[in-house]
Amino acid sequence: MTNLYDFNATLENGEQYSLEKYKGQVVLVVNTATKCGFTPQFGGLEKLYEEYKDQGFVVLGFPSNQFKQELDSGQEAATACRRDYGVTFPMHELTDVNGEHAEPVFKFMTSSAKGFLGSESVKWNFTKFLVDREGKVVERFASKDKPESLKKAIEKLL
Repeated sequence: MTNLYDFNATLENGEQYSLEKYKGQVVLVVNTATKCGFTPQFGGLEKLYEEYKDQGFVVLGFPSNQFKQELDSGQEAATACRRDYGVTFPMHELTDVNGEHAEPVFKFMTSSAKGFLGSESVKWNFTKFLVDREGKVVERFASKDKPESLKKAIEKLL
């Protein structure tokens, strides 16, 4: 697997699709959680999405309960995000981001853009991966990196 488009994902409603759907777009992949100290970042992620979506940018939210801070299903998480933060970008089913059951797309993300000290694991919720129009991961951002701090990196790819 060489780029984002080689993978499939499942939306919170159970619909499976190919990430090739986003071919030619700049994509921000985020592992999310609705009961985390970083949860207010949903507001900033939505602002980024609204500001740049007409230029070929999309945010993809992947709820994960691996850090024990998520609701029981992707659908519940998506509903909470829409209700509390006005999220309109695509949200997915609950996803493992680490370990042997990690979703293949996250194995690709973490091996393409290693974290602190070269680690391939996702350290916490709201780790963000920026993908260029060719489907290559170009940058990884930590949980503490606020969405608005990603603007320059996004604009460079747009």
